[in-house]
Amino acid sequence: MRTERPPVRPRSGRRPLPPLIFLLVLALAALGVWWSVLRQEQQETEEQAEACASASASAPPTTLDPAGINLRVLNATDTAGLAQTVADSLQERGFVIDEVANDSSGREVTGVGELRHGPRGNDAAEYVRLYVPGAGDYLDTRATAQVDVVVGPEFTTLATADEVAAALAPATSAAANC
Repeated sequence: MRTERPPVRPRSGRRPLPPLIFLLVLALAALGVWWSVLRQEQQETEEQAEACASASASAPPTTLDPAGINLRVLNATDTAGLAQTVADSLQERGFVIDEVANDSSGREVTGVGELRHGPRGNDAAEYVRLYVPGAGDYLDTRATAQVDVVVGPEFTTLATADEVAAALAPATSAAANC
């Protein structure tokens, strides 16, 4: 007894091309998604590092003691006695006042005033800027850390203790986030 088997169909020689193309497109799409995710993560990491760097660069040094900062207070206005008034206020806040005088530099001072200092006085000047908000910055070649507070024509008053504390608070919280 012979059982009949169905005849075997010969292979047509065709490869399963549509499924292979589908798998290739799917793999490329997955690769594109991963590339995008990794690039976005790297960009976020760089932005956070940049934010931390700029926060630490622009943040005034919070560990400075006013008693360790020597100031010269100079009057660049026509108001007599203004430098002495500012010097007295700064001295009450703990700063060391080395000299009070009129500004004889010949520089035109506009706005609130300016802080003149050498490279060694960068940190001290940033700290003093909390007390004289809006003051410009003038870097000179002096070798000491002494800072000149030059009072300008738009100067009204020093920042209050609360304003200084508020300016220092974000600097410490931003540094904590980094």
